[in-house]
Order: sequence, then structure tokens, then C-alpha cells
Amino acid sequence: MAVVVSFADEAWRDDVGPIDGVTPVIWDPDGEPPVEDVEVYVAPYGLGTDFVRPVAAKPSVRLVQLMSAGYDGVIEELPPGVALANGRGIHDAATAELAVALTLASLRDIPDMVLAQARGEWLPKRFSTSLADRRVLIIGYGSIGRAIAARMLPFETTVTAVASRARGGDDLVDRVYGIDDLATLAPDHDVVVLVTPLTDSTRGLAGESFLASLPDGALVVNVGRGPVLDTATALRHAGRLRFALDVTDPEPLPADHPLWTAPGVLIAPHVGGLASSFRSRAVRLIREQLRRVVAGEEPLNIVHAG
Repeated sequence: MAVVVSFADEAWRDDVGPIDGVTPVIWDPDGEPPVEDVEVYVAPYGLGTDFVRPVAAKPSVRLVQLMSAGYDGVIEELPPGVALANGRGIHDAATAELAVALTLASLRDIPDMVLAQARGEWLPKRFSTSLADRRVLIIGYGSIGRAIAARMLPFETTVTAVASRARGGDDLVDRVYGIDDLATLAPDHDVVVLVTPLTDSTRGLAGESFLASLPDGALVVNVGRGPVLDTATALRHAGRLRFALDVTDPEPLPADHPLWTAPGVLIAPHVGGLASSFRSRAVRLIREQLRRVVAGEEPLNIVHAG
């Protein structure tokens, strides 16, 4: 019997295409659930949890497939017995590109040039900070963290990787440090890239003790989740440190928030994964996932077994 799989719209169904053993149906989370007994719910891409709540109306669902790497609050919305798979791998390239772009833009004073162009002003020449020779600390060495390391190293940087637990290295780094090593690592790094998921242990991870330990002029890049960086503390250190933030807390950032005008702060509107590479990678992941489900194999990227 074919596995019934739901897609949020016809475009996703058509892009994924036919798969032997799969019966595709359309399930708009804002509308009524389909009459078919959906077993795999391919969630639309987005943040928040509203898009998974309709699953509770379909007891037949046994797997929810996200297209995001993060899954903050999603598990809590799932009925018992429903497994959750995230979109690990889909956003690696795009998010890593933006992390490097934000780093280069901040270090090389690109925001000043953009503002000067709008004024028609030719800025006086001055030396800026090169990415070459910087000591880069990547906090969150999962698939996106590794993609960031792979792009930082050709810029003649030194890269240190940190994960929740220490482990051996790979072809990019000699070893991966544990989160408990941050206190000793932070003072020796010029650029910090935050790319951890948001958990109880990472909320406020980049707080007073961490930011105070960074050397003057260091750059903090956040492409993970906004609350990993303590906003009030970041504002106190703005000017002594630089910040390049694709994510903020709160988010979206209110128009009158002091982060907008804090010295040395560059802000992007949470667009790390929004690039042309997204859709093709999402389609590849979904096709492989559904092939595994039909074959009775272990699904990829399970973050909650249900």
C-alpha cells in the first residue's frame, strides 16, 4: 500500500515529483485537513509552530518533516507517537555564505561605505580589519558550523570549533572543543560565530562573562538563534565589540530598538537560509526521506522519535 504524503501546495508536490510507493496530497495548514490518511506531513518552510498544530487533527500522521534546521517549540506541539525530522543539510551552504558575508562586511567597514554612497560621499582612505589572520571561534559545530569552517579556512584564518561535547576532529579542524572550554577559548579569538540551536543550555550563552572575555575589537556573528546572544549585554559591549546579527532577540526587531543604532552593529532580517540554493536541497532531502520511508529504512535527521 502506498504511503500518503502531504505537501503544503502544488508547487512543492510538483518539484519533489513522483516517487514509487508515495501518494501525494495537498494539505494547506491554514485549511481543512485532507480526507486521506496522511502518514508523512511535509511542513511548509517557516518559523514558529503554527504550521505543525494541524497534525493533531490527523491521528494517521507518524512523521513530520521540517525544511528548517531549527525546531524551537515544535516537539511540544506534536501529538504522542509522531516523529520529527529537521532539515539538516538544506541550509548549510546559504547560512555559511551569509556568515562569511556578514563577517567580511563588518570587518571591512562595508556598512559605512553603503551609507556614504547614499549620501554621495567619497570616504577618506583608511585601513580596515582583514579576515586573513583572524582567529575564528565557531560555536555550534554541526553541519552548518562545519560549512562555515570550510568557507572560513580559505581566507587564511585559524578556526576553532566548539560543540556541546568535546570530540575528535575532522578534515577541517584538529579537534572539537566542548562548551565547557569556552571560558579559556574566548580571549584568544577575534571572530566568534554563533550557530547553535536554541536550548535551555544555549539561551544567553553569549552573556556578560563570555562577551567580557573577548578582546577589544572582536566581532560576534550570530546566524543561529537570537536568544543565544543576550541583547542587553551586547548593547553594553557595543563599540568595544562589533556585532553582525542575522538573528536578534526580540525578532523582528522593533523600529525603535537601540540595536539599530548601536555602534558597530550590523543587522540582517533573519535571511540566512533564504537563498537560491534552498529549494533544490530541500527537494533532494525530501525525496531521499520519502524513499527511506517507503523502503522501511530509518529516516534521516530524526530529532524526536515520537
